[in-house]
Amino acid sequence: MVGIIDFGSQYTQLIARRIRELRVYSEIYPPSVKYEDLKNKGVKGVILSGGPGHIHKGIVSFDKKIIEGDFYILGICYGMQLIAEIKGGKVEPGIKREYGKIIFYPDIKDKIFRGIKKETVVWMSHWDIVKKLPSGFISIGKTENCPFAAIKDKKSKIYGLQFHPEVVHTQEGKKILKNFLFEVAKLSPTWNPGSMLKIAENEIREKVKNEKVICALSGGVDSSCLSLILNKVCGKNALSVFVNNGVLRKGEVEEVIETFKDRVNLKYIDASEVFLKKLKGVADPEKKRKIIGNTFIKVFEKEAKKFGAKFLAQGTLYPDVIESTSAFGGPTARIKTHHNVGGLPEKLNLSLVEPFRFLFKDEVRKIAKLVGLPPSIVKRHPFPGPGLAVRILGSINEERLNILREADLIVEEEIKKANFYDKVWQAFAVLLPIKTVGVMGDKRTYENVIAVRIVKSKDGMTADWAKIPCSVLEKISNRIVNEVKGVNRVVYDITSKPPATIEWE
Repeated sequence: MVGIIDFGSQYTQLIARRIRELRVYSEIYPPSVKYEDLKNKGVKGVILSGGPGHIHKGIVSFDKKIIEGDFYILGICYGMQLIAEIKGGKVEPGIKREYGKIIFYPDIKDKIFRGIKKETVVWMSHWDIVKKLPSGFISIGKTENCPFAAIKDKKSKIYGLQFHPEVVHTQEGKKILKNFLFEVAKLSPTWNPGSMLKIAENEIREKVKNEKVICALSGGVDSSCLSLILNKVCGKNALSVFVNNGVLRKGEVEEVIETFKDRVNLKYIDASEVFLKKLKGVADPEKKRKIIGNTFIKVFEKEAKKFGAKFLAQGTLYPDVIESTSAFGGPTARIKTHHNVGGLPEKLNLSLVEPFRFLFKDEVRKIAKLVGLPPSIVKRHPFPGPGLAVRILGSINEERLNILREADLIVEEEIKKANFYDKVWQAFAVLLPIKTVGVMGDKRTYENVIAVRIVKSKDGMTADWAKIPCSVLEKISNRIVNEVKGVNRVVYDITSKPPATIEWE
């Protein structure tokens, strides 16, 4: 396996994703991880991530034995600079910053660049540069402004790249990572859905043992997949609890109950009044998320007590963890609170079971197919834990919820009719906190605005707005304005992530 040491880069999870796509198992560790910990885990290769730090301002706490031992090492951006500094080289602030797509000239004779073009495009994001190479290291790649854009030690065991091979903008980045794994480190491609499922099952067995566990079932692919695994591993000791929080989509309650009533030990709870009462008058998105997170926990704690459970299982994914807070208390910035991560109360009377915590959505989908979930659930678009509460900008009431439910259903119906549902990551409606002037039936109207958001993505961490045909967007707009009372304008969101997030709140 590969150990990835996170120095605070927003790209760290992409490194893990790329390694797993190449069928090698990887885990992410904090900078404080010790050499012995990695050795005991069975790590063979170590990747040092990028990060916002500056070497010349001081090196972070790091076990230097990691790059002096018998691991194969790949340093990326900050990780390369860290290697250079520790090994006796010199890192200084660069005269000119390199950011974005840059032409890179690799030494194609080196095995890490086997099959790479003599000139290739890479993604740079740095100011500091390696000014002087450590003793025993050589340059194996350069750019116009960076003479040491790729380095290695003469034993070919430690490599450094100033650019980011993990991002899609580096044209041959995946091939470079593949070469590191299989040409340099001589690892084996053994990571597959069966491996993922086995790890999840083993984690549940080791943690839950013979105790009882309740599963927070939402009907999405993550919690649905987890629910089936718990049912298999724990049997009657597992209870899947589906809570109506009052901000679900139209027809969602009936659909989830029908899908799971014969598959798992299911309990449905209508707590919509409780949630909506607490959300009344609340407009701030972070407050909404935390209210929903805390209320969910109170409901689950109550049900756990009735069932005699000590554990709460959630389908939390790695992107949720990254956006809510650094997974390890490191320097990674929080983007927003996810109700099942950053929205949890400090004092929790249940022990969490989150076997998907470091998996990506596409990995869970593969497991879901393996455990027999129907295609309608496996391919279902992600839906935020706080539901429509974060798709209604501003405060929430029944009238606004009904408007959004009707508009959202139209978006889904038309995307499916046009055969785009399985081609995009998410497609949904957002109710904006403004009204605009319109004219309908020769009369002036002053009504609500719906924004339509449709994006393409692989993991939810980055996304591009979908270039949906105008004819489809026109149909969506016409139907919403004509069929949803209280709406007279529809707009289409053409912002990518970053700089925006997928959800509006």
